[in-house]
Amino acid sequence: MGTTITFLGQSTLLIKTGGGQTIYIDPWLKDNPVCPEKFRTPHKADLICLTHGHWDHTGDVFPVFDVNPCPVTGHMDLVRCLARHHDLGEFARPHGKGGTINYGNVKVTLTNAFHGSAYGPTGEYAGEACGIILTFEDGRRIYHAGDTCLFSDMKLIGELYAPDLCFLPIGDRATMDPEHAAIAVEFLGAKRVIPIHHSSIPGLTGKPENFVAEVAKRCPGTEVTVMKPGENIIV
Repeated sequence: MGTTITFLGQSTLLIKTGGGQTIYIDPWLKDNPVCPEKFRTPHKADLICLTHGHWDHTGDVFPVFDVNPCPVTGHMDLVRCLARHHDLGEFARPHGKGGTINYGNVKVTLTNAFHGSAYGPTGEYAGEACGIILTFEDGRRIYHAGDTCLFSDMKLIGELYAPDLCFLPIGDRATMDPEHAAIAVEFLGAKRVIPIHHSSIPGLTGKPENFVAEVAKRCPGTEVTVMKPGENIIV
């Protein structure tokens, strides 16, 4: 049985693995304007993965954690920052880029990303922004790029991890725009890709239809799926 991934808007993913684990990436639920109502109440999770500290990526870390205390993983400075605000106890799992940690039969690897990572209303330092590689029980992998610009070492991410499905930001202003994200698809050698970080809050001007068109020009063999919040896909 494959892994089911539900897109909840912006950059939030709710993942149900074939082995029965539930994982959130960048949980932003209650105040996420495009998150479907039925998903605004946190699900019981076995793992929370974070790309960086900004409010639209960490807004519901603690509500999810409080439903069922579980490992919270991300850049070491981000996890330590969060632990100063909420008692994570033994579930705080600081992580470094390039390293891999096993959670049951799911592996989490942090990659590079280029973006900020301040946390909270005072802009507390929260480490470096990251991308995430998740390797599931059946060996399939996804790449969640987090918030990032285009960078040439995406070629290396593709070479090292050969992700089966990539989630790439396209919204512009804070991240890549659709044209640069299409170049990222080319760099990664992506087989399947889903645009994220768009159509959610004011100021994000990148449009999925432009991304689809750019990918078709550069990588006509790549499958692009534009997901609406609440829709799911199997990998």
